[in-house]
Amino acid sequence: MKSVIIIAAMMLSCIVSGIAHPGIGIVHDSKGNVYFTDLAQVWKITADGRKTIVVPNVHTHELFMDDNDNLFGEHLWYNGEQKNTWSHYVWKLTTSTARVEKVIPDKEGLRENYSFVRDHFGTMYWQGGNEHCQTIERKGRNNQVARVGSSCFENIRAMHALADGSLAVVDFQDLKQVDKQGKVTTIASRMANPDWKEFSRDNQHSVMGVWDDADGNLYTAVSHLRLIKKFGKDGKESVPFKSTFPWAPSGGMVDANGQLWVLEFNPLNSVRVQRVDVSGNVKTF
Repeated sequence: MKSVIIIAAMMLSCIVSGIAHPGIGIVHDSKGNVYFTDLAQVWKITADGRKTIVVPNVHTHELFMDDNDNLFGEHLWYNGEQKNTWSHYVWKLTTSTARVEKVIPDKEGLRENYSFVRDHFGTMYWQGGNEHCQTIERKGRNNQVARVGSSCFENIRAMHALADGSLAVVDFQDLKQVDKQGKVTTIASRMANPDWKEFSRDNQHSVMGVWDDADGNLYTAVSHLRLIKKFGKDGKESVPFKSTFPWAPSGGMVDANGQLWVLEFNPLNSVRVQRVDVSGNVKTF
């Protein structure tokens, strides 16, 4: 019995410490199909609930679906201790034909000036700056790169482009909204643990993905607490979903029918998806 308790405690520690860095990518297309990453491949859940692999052998943390149902992600790999470098390529899945092609070929290093955080105006956003002052950079259709505002951020964990051209940003364990001029509004502070004043390797993944819905509500995955927090436009905070031990949420989205989809992970690096319909019924994929 004692050994069971110890193992359970170790599993819980792995989840809440934030050491794990699971994917946050889960999106849907115009036909009601859902796509998500488990860091080894990308899966598709069809509108009738069937699950298949659509992009095999890719290590991508994020996904982006454009208005034409083209899905974008990357493949990231480590080049070994001798080189101690990373390489990547960026791919596109044309969902109507199931064709996968590289849009950025194999390249040593991490992505620069290219992002899966994009809005409907053709602008992409990514983290810039340095460890003392993280910034938000953007690039429009004209390929001009510019900084968004003048604010410094502490540790940007995730960003999501909103319909009005603003951004929702997870900065360590704070949720912020940044308008088109760069003005920053803090929606919620210290969501995972009010006693944490600085980020560390162990706690920096305590709050992960961020997204919105058609009504302008914001959501974020607080993996440390194993729950989703929702923030209304009126400032009201609620918890629409809680993961069951040993699972924790890393990402999510709300589909065109108002259903909440949650991407979860566990200490064994397994991934699953939960769908919560408008009546509160939960289905596991």
